[in-house]
Order: sequence, then C-alpha cells, then structure tokens
Amino acid sequence: MQLKNIGKMESMEAIFQTLLNVIEVGIHVIDRDGKTIIYNHKMAEIEGMAIEDVLDKEVQGVFMFPGEMNSTLLQALREGTTTKNTKQTYFNNREKEITTINDTFPIRNDRGHIIGAIEVARDVTKLERMIRENILHKGDTFYTFDSLVGKSAIFQEVIENSKRATRTASSVLLVGETGTGKELFAQSIHNGSNRSSKPFISQNCAALPDNLIEGLLFGTKKGAFTGSIERPGLFEQAEGGTLLLDEINSLNPSLQAKLLRAIQERTIRRVGDIKDKKIDVRIIATINEDPIDAISKGKLRKDLYYRLGVVSLFLPPLRERKDDIELLATTFIKKYNYLFDMNVKGISLEVYELFMDHDWPGNVRELEHIIEGAMNLLDNESIIQVSHLPVPFRKKTQFKEAESEVAESITKLNPRNKRVSQLTLEQYMKNAEKAYIEKMLIEHNANITKTAKALNISRQSLQYRLKKYTL
Repeated sequence: MQLKNIGKMESMEAIFQTLLNVIEVGIHVIDRDGKTIIYNHKMAEIEGMAIEDVLDKEVQGVFMFPGEMNSTLLQALREGTTTKNTKQTYFNNREKEITTINDTFPIRNDRGHIIGAIEVARDVTKLERMIRENILHKGDTFYTFDSLVGKSAIFQEVIENSKRATRTASSVLLVGETGTGKELFAQSIHNGSNRSSKPFISQNCAALPDNLIEGLLFGTKKGAFTGSIERPGLFEQAEGGTLLLDEINSLNPSLQAKLLRAIQERTIRRVGDIKDKKIDVRIIATINEDPIDAISKGKLRKDLYYRLGVVSLFLPPLRERKDDIELLATTFIKKYNYLFDMNVKGISLEVYELFMDHDWPGNVRELEHIIEGAMNLLDNESIIQVSHLPVPFRKKTQFKEAESEVAESITKLNPRNKRVSQLTLEQYMKNAEKAYIEKMLIEHNANITKTAKALNISRQSLQYRLKKYTL
C-alpha cells in the first residue's frame, strides 16, 4: 500500500511538471519570503529569462518595475490582494521591456495565513508594440521631419528647404540616388503641410507597364475597353492631398505629356471618357538621376521638368555626408533593438572605420540593411564587430589587407641598388591581380556577370581566377 502511494505521488508530480510546461500561459509562484519556487517554460519565454536565473531568487532582485509600480505578485503576497486582467509593464535583468496581462492570487494555508502568491500571465508585448506603432503612424504616412536623421550641414540645408516647401501647394521634385530617403522627405513635406489630414498616395512609375499606368493614374470609364470598369485613378484618390510619383523619368513621353497637362490645368480625364474633372492634388515627384542628364537622354520632357521643378530638392548621397554615419548607425541599432528585443550598444571602432571608408552606393538604405543583417548574426553580444558584417564588407577588409601587402612589397624594392625582398615580378602581379578582382567584386556586390563586364573579361575567365585565388 505504501509503495502504491509512493508511485501515485511520482505520477502526480510528473503530471504536474508536464502540465506546467505545456500550457500556453506563464506561471510564476513565490513563497512567503518572495522567492520564486515555480517558474514554467512559458513564463521564461515571455520574460526572456533562463529558469535558473529566476528560481530561488527574490522577485525584486531579478525584475525592475518603473516608478511607484510594484509587482502584482508582491502585492498579492504582502497585501493579500487578488488582481485579474491587470496589465503590467516591467523590465527583466537585461533591461528588456515586458508587458503582460496578469491574474494574481495570494496562496493561503488552512488557517488563512498567506504563504505565497501565484501569477498567471499572458504575453501582450508584441500587441503593445503594434498598437504603439499604429498610434505613431499618421494615416498612410509614417514619417515627419523629426524622422529625418542627420546633423551634417548639407543635409540640414535640405531639411530647411523642405520645411519651407510645406507652406505652398507647388510641385516638388526630389532628386537623389536610390536609398537617399526621397519618400521620407515626400511624406515629411505632406505631413508638415495643411494637406496632412488628406490622403497621401504613392506610386512607383517604374513598377507598372505603360498600358496600365495611364488607367491607374487617371482612372477608367466603363466600356472604354474590353473588361474596363468605372474606376477612379490615383489623382482622384489623392483629392485634397498629395500624390507622390516615384521615378518619374520611367514614364514614356506621351504619358509625361498627359501628366504635364493635368498639372497645368488641374484637370484629369479618365481613359475612355470625354469629360474633364477638376482636381486639387499636390504633386511630388522623384528622380534617381540628374534631371539634365535625363532630359539629354530623352527620358524626361524638358517642359515637365520645369513644371515639376518649381521646388527642386537635391538629396545628398551618404558618401557626401559621412559625418552622419555614426548617428544613423545608432538610430538603426535602436530601431532593431526595439523590433528584435535586443540590447545592442553600438559598433566597434573597426566597423566604424570601415563604414567611413565605404562609398555607400546604396546610401542610407544600404547602411540600414547592413545594420539589420549584422544584428541577426549577433549571439548575446552587445557590439557589432567586423565578423558580423555581410560578406562584401569582410571582403573589403581583406582587399585592404591585400592592398597593403602589395604596397609593402613595393617598399621592399630599392630602385637604386638591388631588390631587398625575394618577391618576383610574377608574384607581385598575382598579388595585384587578386587585389583588383576583390575590389571589383565588392563594387558590384559579388555579381559575377557585372564584375566580369567591368573587368572586360568573360564570366568563365573570372570564375577561373576566383578559383585560382580562392576568392
């Protein structure tokens, strides 16, 4: 009988442990001294903690509660209070913010004395973030002038000119390379103007074929062509607000002419219709090349350029405002710390020097993607190192080392007397060839076809050299 009872107790303990670790709510139990005696896997997942870091520890020694707020667990223990569906925000020992909805109860013995407390928690951290982000977003636009990061004089000048452009309804042309933040400026201008409560509609003109873009912009009349329906275009949808036309130079000349007419006369005509319709829409257009070059190549009508460029803003590439790199990197680290539940402090000096030496063909967008990629490779580390960077950056480091080796080999030559080192001409040429191929690979983002074309050799020839130099 005694053995049977012992077996039953072991069975109940196994059931209890299994139940604790499979339920989809967090369970946290403390004893009369405020020390944790039960802490299940779900609770550890919610709070981003290891179980051994919490068990047998006092709650106040592990978690931090802001302001005058106290743990609902401790309130239940000390005051005997029961709370249900109570939201609580606090921080774990890694300073990670946690938000839960709790049901908390005191545990009493047969005599009614409090001997502990139990908390059942549901994780709403991600939900809280979604709500917070949606509150910050304004309609269809996310960005304001406060979102623009940069302290360099050249960047601040563009911001000031953009702010002046919010006072009128004149067309704006944003000129800048890919990744310089043209849409951020467009949204900031919209949100800073008296049109901010009206729609902001964005369309990439290169994303659709010509036979679709006209109907999308101006709308369609039912029966205009087979299958056509009565549908308003983007101009009508943006009524009273702002229409952003991205990569305006990708529109064909006939569409550019119709766009010019719409801007000048402030009317549009749906495809297949015979009537014009008045519109009140501010046009912001972007172009990723020099407008004069686009005009000379026949990609942009001169008259459309003059009409759009009433206010022309030239966004500087990142290579021309490298003073902003550290601030931008810090901003992106904060952003992805928030999104990834991480606590990265910054970048190493070696990474910073590498960033300052880079030409940034992809501009700010490239920097953000590199920071995001690096943070995905971190493993409980707080500083981004060179080893966390994408392969092209690591290759660039190797290329610089190879360049220094070549430079060092040159210094070993004494042109007046004799060769100090034993480096042969063939060895020197191999080093130089390897270094140059690495440089071109980096510049073309490791694209074999583009690199071979830039080197004016065949793909097969380049692949042979890559294998030869183990690149």
